[in-house]
Amino acid sequence: MKYHFLFLGLLFVQSIQAQYKYPETPQKPVTDNYFGTKITDNYRWLEDLKDPSVQNWFKAQADFSHSIIDKIPNREELYKQMKDIQAMNGDSFGVIMQRQNTYFYTKTKKNENLSKLYSVDLSTEKEILIFDPETLGKNTQITNFSVDSKAKKIALLLSRSGGEICELRILDLSTKKLLNEVLGPIWSEFSFEFTPDDKAIIYTKMSTGDPNSNMLLKDMKAMMHEVGTDPKTDKILASREDYPELNALSEQFTSIYFTDDYQYIVLRLSSVKSESPIFIAPYSEIKNKRIKWKQIIKPSDDITDLLISGDKLFLLTHKDAPNYKIALTSLSKPDFNNAKIVVPESKDHVIISIHSSKNYLYYSLGNGIIKDKYQINLNTLDHKKIKLPSGINASMPLNPHESDDIYCNNINWLTPKTTYDYNPEKGIVVKSKYFNSDSSYPDYEKLYVIKETEIKSHDGTMVPLSILYPRNIKMDGSNPTYITGYGGYGISYEPRFSSRFATLLEQGVVVAIAHVRGGGEKGESWHKAGMKAYKPNTWKDFIACSEYLINQKYTSSSKLIGNGASMGGVLIGRAITERPDLYAAAIIEVGMTNALRSETTANGPNQIPEIGSIENKEDAKNLMEMDAQTKVKKGVKYPAVLVRTGMNDSRIVPWEPAKFAAILQNNSASGKPILLYVNYENGHFTSDLDVVFKEYADIYSFALWQVGHPKFQIKK
Repeated sequence: MKYHFLFLGLLFVQSIQAQYKYPETPQKPVTDNYFGTKITDNYRWLEDLKDPSVQNWFKAQADFSHSIIDKIPNREELYKQMKDIQAMNGDSFGVIMQRQNTYFYTKTKKNENLSKLYSVDLSTEKEILIFDPETLGKNTQITNFSVDSKAKKIALLLSRSGGEICELRILDLSTKKLLNEVLGPIWSEFSFEFTPDDKAIIYTKMSTGDPNSNMLLKDMKAMMHEVGTDPKTDKILASREDYPELNALSEQFTSIYFTDDYQYIVLRLSSVKSESPIFIAPYSEIKNKRIKWKQIIKPSDDITDLLISGDKLFLLTHKDAPNYKIALTSLSKPDFNNAKIVVPESKDHVIISIHSSKNYLYYSLGNGIIKDKYQINLNTLDHKKIKLPSGINASMPLNPHESDDIYCNNINWLTPKTTYDYNPEKGIVVKSKYFNSDSSYPDYEKLYVIKETEIKSHDGTMVPLSILYPRNIKMDGSNPTYITGYGGYGISYEPRFSSRFATLLEQGVVVAIAHVRGGGEKGESWHKAGMKAYKPNTWKDFIACSEYLINQKYTSSSKLIGNGASMGGVLIGRAITERPDLYAAAIIEVGMTNALRSETTANGPNQIPEIGSIENKEDAKNLMEMDAQTKVKKGVKYPAVLVRTGMNDSRIVPWEPAKFAAILQNNSASGKPILLYVNYENGHFTSDLDVVFKEYADIYSFALWQVGHPKFQIKK
């Protein structure tokens, strides 16, 4: 009888597995020797994205995934809920700038998917549509913009379909027409601005716009373009090749900007490492054939940001202060060892960022859950807290070259963004008249509970965990639960209102955010505790938080969904390979799951300060531990997994998560689906809300199907 039941059990497993006839993925072994450790990669051939057979494989995987997801009921309901929740906020606003008596801003209207550029005259309060990016083609998006000093021209950074390789166009505001010149390629995050005479623009140019080129994010150049001229004649202000004295690395970005008083040009050799080499030159140097750059900060100084005001050099540093401090020294004769401490290190909170207006410095002080704003008078050093509502408070200047006006955004897990106007001389916080829509949200705090707690990780370290859940749930282990985390670059996973999270809560799902090591919630020491050799803390913290949710009866392993995106791919990839029994489903979004091969990609060398180099023996050992792909074993019962990749992604190349899906498909013994979700309208992310909501309706319905939510079960 025992063997009879065993035979029936095997038949059942085989019948389940037979449901998923994945597109065939041939195994073509390539063996690498990492300092004596040999590792075979059967899926290296998928890295050639130009190969028609690879392109066909991606298409087959995309079609297969949709053949299953399209059968899940109520996906459209999820999509509609996200759209409805977004619409409750009315219009939403992005970048805001002020010139004279006019605001310029990007706005997404409540029933639209993409933002457009608008202006409003403060004397007449008349709003004008300045530019609709889709006049240049479907899915064209405004990534950023800059206005010249007289509000005669606007520089627009434009991208398409979630791609981050952008072009810069100049809009003549008198004619509402784009000038002929096209600058680029430019990476989506790089700043650009007009010179004070409005005759030119400084920007950072990429060496190539080919997303498949290994030089994509290498050997960039800081440039100056004179408006109305051929971009081929643009002047090189800084580059590795033309300025060898900078000792720039190929993978460092030549970020360039002006000080608020236009006295200096600042050059930063940026990377994922916050401590960058920083150089300055007097503004008068810009007319010379070559800029005489003077280095004022080295990475070893442990300075992550600066602000220059006259001869004052303000520094944000974690030197002997893991929670950061703000110091002041002379620009002409900097002395970091004897710098005046303007804001000392806090014991329990972290100084997160600084920015300026004409006469003030502003800084953020937080703990990952609360972020308060403070102001410092640049001349008197008088210091005070800005009286904003509790929560995450972010701020930006409206025109730091000319005024002290700033705007502040306040947000929480269950409270949508509210924008406030603030002037430090007046000291009064006023709800913005122009940048808040009439919202119709329910009182989410009456419907849901926010629990902020700390749980003990594998080594006894206390890890912050945020838990959001409906008030009426039973703590009996039966609740579908979605846990996410990040853990990289010292970036904190701060509270943010999300229509996607709100949609999950409306389905009775518990939402949890693990503030794991590698992030910045507890300062630079928290970041370093999740880097390189210490990277296992990131996924072990996540596992500990997941176990807490089960032990406290929020959920059970059959109801638990794990999620991670981008660098969070290390987190979720290693969590499910170390503890496959802990999760019913996993969602891996554009994730780093093949860390051993990261360095071979265009964005790979830029990651070395965070995760290490495969050329270094100790780093290689750490990378092998981070690499989720090499941890997949034949015959292990892995959770159901949906791996999302964007075909326009230049940060995490599409083949990296794709290879992880392939190895899981060929090795998992659970019989649960392993899907590669390929989006041809997206990159690492996109601002197109329609694309975003359709994507997450598919992703969430898949996950809820796998944890047994009754509304999302496929009928047999």
